[in-house]
Amino acid sequence: MNWIASLLGNLNYGTILLLMLLESTVIPVPSELVVAPAAYHAAGGHLNVLLVVIFATIGADIGASINYFVALYVGRPVIYRFARSKWGRMCLLSEEKVQKSERYFDDHGIVATLTGRLIPGIRHLISLPAGLARMNYWKFLLYTTIGAGCWHAILAAMGWYLHAIVPEDQLEQTIERYNHYIVLAIVAIVVVAAAWFVYRKKSKKQ
Repeated sequence: MNWIASLLGNLNYGTILLLMLLESTVIPVPSELVVAPAAYHAAGGHLNVLLVVIFATIGADIGASINYFVALYVGRPVIYRFARSKWGRMCLLSEEKVQKSERYFDDHGIVATLTGRLIPGIRHLISLPAGLARMNYWKFLLYTTIGAGCWHAILAAMGWYLHAIVPEDQLEQTIERYNHYIVLAIVAIVVVAAAWFVYRKKSKKQ
């Protein structure tokens, strides 16, 4: 998508918000190639890194809210029909991905809207099962904001750090390399957190 490439090449607070809005719906925009480069430029004095995280999180909240209300009002059959359609495939969406996000939500409950924001493949779809399950919107928005804010802060820290050691023409390749390790670390944290929540839940029942 050339227009997305154009936006990525002209990062400002407005484009950061828009791209993160799209990333939280069904448009395939990689957040690591938006927030980390924006923080990289912030380290060079062109943007404010705190505002980068804030605008990225606001965009994620808006996009996630769109998904939530679409799922709430159109229902499961329409969501799955779109996932199987040509337009769904163009957005890199599939029935399997929607099912995966629903299973994750079912397994982890409402806290999935927080932890799911940190997991690749789940991040941009976790708001769909929240809407289908008619989760309280304000609780959904709170957890989404915390999860998205944490993820964007991690990416911003990476971009800020890379400014001191990586030339700009090597930034994208370096981000993709670092991102692999960050994802593994986050998945490990989420697994530990999920195990702790399950333990606490069982302890309360006993």
